[in-house]
Amino acid sequence: MALQSRVLVTSKWLAEALKFQRKMRILDTSWYLPKLRRNAKSEFKKRHIPGAAFFDIDQCCDKTSPLDHMLPSEKVFADYAGNLGVESDTHVVVYDASDFGAFSAPRVWWMFRVFGHNAVSLLNGGLRNWELEGRPLSDKYVKPTPTEFNASLNHSWIKTYEDILDNLETKNFQVVDARPTGRFKGTDPEPRDNTEPGHIPGSISMPFHSFLSSSGHFLPREQLQALFARAGVDLSHPVCTSCGSAVTACIVALAAHECGHPGVSVYDGGWSEWYTRAVPEHVISEGRGKHL
Repeated sequence: MALQSRVLVTSKWLAEALKFQRKMRILDTSWYLPKLRRNAKSEFKKRHIPGAAFFDIDQCCDKTSPLDHMLPSEKVFADYAGNLGVESDTHVVVYDASDFGAFSAPRVWWMFRVFGHNAVSLLNGGLRNWELEGRPLSDKYVKPTPTEFNASLNHSWIKTYEDILDNLETKNFQVVDARPTGRFKGTDPEPRDNTEPGHIPGSISMPFHSFLSSSGHFLPREQLQALFARAGVDLSHPVCTSCGSAVTACIVALAAHECGHPGVSVYDGGWSEWYTRAVPEHVISEGRGKHL
């Protein structure tokens, strides 16, 4: 079987791939907002795709940062991926157990790509559909044999607070916000304490769940293209995606990639950083002050 390089792979494809002894590593990348009270690692231990390892975005991160799961250094990522048995020629398949079908897995898909590893795919529909199709689950875990992974960070795919601030004047790139509409407008509360909702001036609202069907699969390419067009996003020009802490922002990045725009950048600090650092006039909200 030839190496699968498409971004999205089906449950059927992965089930067939599991029958072959090939250089592939499946990663459960589940992560949930604290208020959901779900423990991703505990759930993984009870049920996961056979042979999968667990990728924890709260461990593979910059632990010196006060912000959640910011990108780690090249060495930290290389060591973490290597300890999961990933080599530079390993095909990585990521998934999560979200009810949406995809939530945190696109973040890890993007992390591998931003560190120079393009042989990474996402299980379309996630664990939700894997299980609905009656495919096997396991509670057995065999620790991967550590190996060597080389990481090379593509800085052009990362935007900082300063980059977003400068862009308010230069408008060099479009900013797409993946949070739900109420949080973007400022009418619904943020899930994190001490953070009000609202949005970056000039940013465009495209809630992450709008890219997914009711079944939890990514919409077909033509529908994704139509979504971007209706929102006023020009995929022939630079795009940066954002959300609360750069997790669901990567759903938008993956959707743009499916539409032929692979160079989407991500604001790694997200709204969590912007709200903390921005001056009041750079926090656009219809419900300022009522959520704290």
